This record gives sequence, C-alpha cells and structure tokens, in this order.
Amino acid sequence: MRIKDQPTPVPTGHPRQRGIILKICLMLMVVSCLFLTSCREEREVFEPETERITYPVFNAIRGFYLLNEGNMGSNKATLDFFCYETGIFHRNIFASANPDIPMELGDVGNDLQIYGSRLYAVINASNKIEVMDAQTARRIGQINIPNVRYIRFHGGYAFATSYAGPVSPDPTLAQIGFVAKIDTATLEVVARVYVGFQPDELEILNGKIYVANSGGYMFPNYENTLSVICLERFAEIERIEVAINLHRVRADRHGNLWVTSRGDNFNVPSRLFWVCTQTHEVGGELDIAVSNLWLAGDSLFVIGTEFNRLTMETEISFGIIDVNKKEIVSRNFITDGTEQQIRMPYGIAVNPITGNIYVTDARNHVTPGTLFSFDRYGRLRWQVRTGDIPAHFVFLTR
Repeated sequence: MRIKDQPTPVPTGHPRQRGIILKICLMLMVVSCLFLTSCREEREVFEPETERITYPVFNAIRGFYLLNEGNMGSNKATLDFFCYETGIFHRNIFASANPDIPMELGDVGNDLQIYGSRLYAVINASNKIEVMDAQTARRIGQINIPNVRYIRFHGGYAFATSYAGPVSPDPTLAQIGFVAKIDTATLEVVARVYVGFQPDELEILNGKIYVANSGGYMFPNYENTLSVICLERFAEIERIEVAINLHRVRADRHGNLWVTSRGDNFNVPSRLFWVCTQTHEVGGELDIAVSNLWLAGDSLFVIGTEFNRLTMETEISFGIIDVNKKEIVSRNFITDGTEQQIRMPYGIAVNPITGNIYVTDARNHVTPGTLFSFDRYGRLRWQVRTGDIPAHFVFLTR
C-alpha cells in the first residue's frame, strides 16, 4: 500500500560557462540514515530523494539495496535502498553517502553482493568494483578489473568474472575471459585463471568454481560450456558442455546447478538446464525462457523476456520451478493481473522471511524504471519509481 508520494525531483547542475562554476549542495535528512549530497560540476545530476512506501516492519532483515544499471554510456548507474524499519525508499544513496566522488557510481551496474560488512557493486563499463560499507554505502575502496561482470565470495576472497577485452560486441576485439581472485582485506587482485570467451555468472560449491562461458561477443559462434575451477589450485580442471550463450548459475540444496542459456534470438530458444555436481553431466532441461532468477528454498523464481529476431516479438514469463521435482509449477506467479503493467521485467528477488516477491520493470531502458512488490501469493502490495534499468538486489541483515 502506498501511503505518500513525493514530487518528482528537478535535475540540478549546469556546465561551466566563462570560468564561473556553479555548485549546488543539498543536505538530505532521512528518518533512518543521514546522507549528505554532493556538489557536481559540468554534468547533469539527479538529486537523492526519499519516498514513504509502507509502514515500518522489524525483523532480521533491515532492508535491501537495488542497483540500477543505467543505460550503457550514460554513466547513470545508481544505488537505491528500501528500509523496512521506516518503510522509506531511498533513491540514489551512493551520491548522498559519497559527496567527494565526482563521477558517482559509474557506467552500467552489473552485480551487487554483500560479504561480511561490505557491499560490492560491479560496474561493468567503468571496469571496476566499488566497495562500500554495507550499513552506510560509504565508499571504502575500488578494485580495477577490465569489463568485469559478476562476483562471488569464499574463504576471505572475492572471485570476479571478466570479459578481459573492451566492452564491444565486435568479435575481432574479443579476448579469452578470466576469473580474478581478490583478497578482500587488501582489495588487491592476487591471481587470475583464464576460462572461455565472455564468462558471466559463477557459483562456488564443494571446493569448485563453476563459470558460465557465454561467448556473447562471438555471434554466431557462442561458447557452450561451464568452466570448472579447482579452488585450492585455482586452475581450470574441466569444461562441461551445456548449451550456447550461457548466462546464470545457481546451486540448489540437492547437488544440482541450474544454468540458463540465452539462445541466439533466432532459432535456438532460451532454456533452463540442470547439471549434477557429482557427475558433471547435464541432467535435463526445462522449456522456459530465463532472463533472471532467484532461488528461495526449492522454488526457483524466474522471469523471461525472450526476443525473437525472426518474429520481432518478445515473450514474457514469470515462472516458478520446483528444483527438487525438476518441473515447472507455474508460468505466472503474478496472480492479480498486474503483469499487464510490466513492460520489460528485469530484476527479481524474494524476501527469505516474508516470501514477498520483488520484480523490476526496466521499461524502455533509458528512463526511470519501476519496482513492484508482491506478496507471497502474487498480489500487488505497492510500486515505486527507481533509477534507470533497476536490476540487482541484495538483502541487508542486522
């Protein structure tokens, strides 16, 4: 239920003219946190703001961060935060918490994770990982990795995939990708292991790292394997053939990896596969397109936005897979018809305590998106405006 709407913010900041620099500083006081806005020169700035969404809720989860990707080349990745303790949604808090950083978060937010007391935001086209205090979003440091994609953690180290080469779909510029090993104490890259072309998501399980090689810049000659890396030796030991243009990887509690294939947007459709971690064999596939997913217990929530270049149509789905039974139990977890309002589903998350489901709408990819909150039965609770291309969630516990 929406309680109160705030007025639309007015962009501030203007270019330097005849040696005169105009600086605008804004102090923003919120109920749960104090954020200071920054002075910005020579570029458009969208001021941080807040909006009350719900009544306060108190449990083990304080709230969640939402990383908005921002359209590539626009340098508009932003970080939002929804606080359960106040019921307030905070937009663009990185700028508020870090007034001394002139370029703010950067270009294309691609992944978001919490490890220990730190928040890690992967900023793909800016070739970096921003490291922040998880409670305040105050910047701690930066890790420089070219064309960095996704990040996971184990034993005091971070492991991040990299396309290695420039952010460009030109296959002649593509390079073999790698996984970087990062010491989380020093934020230094201490080792790297090369895998396939354009590696995307990764999962760490039973002393191994499983990496989805996409070959996304290599159309029509995509990669089709999972690289298997031995954590102890930090070396690739095997590749498992799955399907072309792999993207996401999740491990369930039954010893299986759930791996998504984007297909080729022509004749090969997007599909969901499971791989047994004991035998390293593909166990089967499900006939459902997957763009993003969230595993909650034995329920794998998926959203699919599959575009076919032959028919010029996009098929959208909101599915639930039972990973124990390995079957599709629903192709639409939204039960009140609200899916008709969602133009381009993009991000998804499920609250592990309440079961509430969050789905983001990227809309046209160049204007602010929308976050939809559903109860565990798929009924709309509230919705709120976000930054551009809202995509990646992480829950913040006490």
